[in-house]
Amino acid sequence: MNIAEALEISSISDPGMVRSHNEDSVSTDVRHGLVVLADGMGGYNAGEVASGMATTVIVTELQGLLERHQPHDVHQKTGENYATLMLRDQIAKANTSIFQAAQSQPQYAGMGTTLVVALFYDNRMMVAHIGDSRLYRLRGDKLTQVTKDHSLLQEQIDAGMITAEQAKFSQNKNLVTRALGIDASVEPELHEYPTQPGDIFLLCSDGLSDMVEDEEIGVTLQTLGTNLNLAAQHLVQLANDNGGRDNVSVILVRVRQPYPAARGFLAKLAAWFR
Repeated sequence: MNIAEALEISSISDPGMVRSHNEDSVSTDVRHGLVVLADGMGGYNAGEVASGMATTVIVTELQGLLERHQPHDVHQKTGENYATLMLRDQIAKANTSIFQAAQSQPQYAGMGTTLVVALFYDNRMMVAHIGDSRLYRLRGDKLTQVTKDHSLLQEQIDAGMITAEQAKFSQNKNLVTRALGIDASVEPELHEYPTQPGDIFLLCSDGLSDMVEDEEIGVTLQTLGTNLNLAAQHLVQLANDNGGRDNVSVILVRVRQPYPAARGFLAKLAAWFR
């Protein structure tokens, strides 16, 4: 099954109601089943540079690799599938690029970015994330937050110091404990999940998740999920109506039908045509 026929993707990025420029970056490639979202941080336009570097490096490098390797194939030496290896390696490459730019150019000192990446293949999805940009899944009428924030607030919740409800009103919402480009190396969190036809996946920056309750996000996806462009626009509008204090970025992916990977003779034939 052609992955581009199995998935429907829509994305939108908006500066919000307060910020003068947009430091978020989104990139999608339906042909390879790849979506990337980054939320930059840093003075002046440094955050915009960091997020743009992250999405550009990761998408460009993965596009080349995905022409040569099947994500579900297992690497003989490591025992890991290529999806894991490719994502980890290209995230490391993006981290190095951002870190070196920040070290060598004073105007970019201290810049960094969050990251959430989803790669779809063989009726599965590999998710890699760093920071507090999130991935949600709507399956049926249930919205689930798939990723867990790398943030001070999340650590306090996990330690039982505060409740999730108290966290909504905390002043420490934007303190991430992991970010791309801040240090010479970074450890992304990677997990693989099975997908089903009808699933809708939402990748978003905290400009959405801080401004719109999960319940309202879920209702929007349930009611507008057949029109992803409209759903994405409505989510951004909700964030802006609630104050729009940050940039708001959204990527929506709907699984229209199964997309099993080609195997055996079909896989070889597909590789020959690539």
